[in-house]
Amino acid sequence: MLLAIDAGNTNVVFAVHDGAEWRGRWRIAMRPDRTSDEYAVWLLALLQHTGLQPAAIGRCVIGTVVPAALYNLRRLCREWFDCEPLVARARLDWGFEIRVDNPEDVGADRLLNGLAAHHLYHGPLVVIDFGTATTFDVVDRDGSYLGGVIAPGINLSIEALHQAAARLPRIGIGRPQSVIGRNTVAAMQSGIYWGYVGMVEGLVARTIAEYGAPLQVVATGGLAPLFAEGTTVIGRIDPDITLEGLRLLADRNPVPISARTARDSV
Repeated sequence: MLLAIDAGNTNVVFAVHDGAEWRGRWRIAMRPDRTSDEYAVWLLALLQHTGLQPAAIGRCVIGTVVPAALYNLRRLCREWFDCEPLVARARLDWGFEIRVDNPEDVGADRLLNGLAAHHLYHGPLVVIDFGTATTFDVVDRDGSYLGGVIAPGINLSIEALHQAAARLPRIGIGRPQSVIGRNTVAAMQSGIYWGYVGMVEGLVARTIAEYGAPLQVVATGGLAPLFAEGTTVIGRIDPDITLEGLRLLADRNPVPISARTARDSV
């Protein structure tokens, strides 16, 4: 079985795939200094609760945009699952061209989203990921990654309003019934929700105009269903697209050889 680890700026998602389906998904808050042993105590208990044996994990793959977290995630795979993890990087075999100025600078999550979206829905398309940042990634008809847009995430914008303006409270995100807010909280909620809907619609329209042909729009991230309610430009919602990208990448690339395995084979 495959252990896929999607380590983002806010959360780390662990998931196990048995070759046919995802058997479990678990989420923990991102903390770059969390040790491999801390991960193990938490994850092994969840595996046991689900009826999965750690010994059944034969491969591990990691995608992260937090370099400081990679060391302990690697140690987790090596020490607790006896696997050398495949780490998602631009220099791996993705099965498509990365047509940007500096491929190594592209976040692993953006490439993984593009890989899975093309495999599942073909192209051309744009993937919108409502995460810590809101990203738009364009995939060509042949699957090539063309680049995209990075905008502040919804929760970052909410926190920035609260921190920078003394009289503005911290609010929750929801779909307001009207655009015109009758009080401060309603006005803030309208600005965040309908402002992001407007951004999505505007950026998708400009992207399609620049690309010169229609694009499918696929959305992912925890807030994707909420924002899809407010616009017709989002055609599909896929909450597992990054995990699918990790699975596909692991299937395309050979299992890394650990230093210990190399020594044992001599």
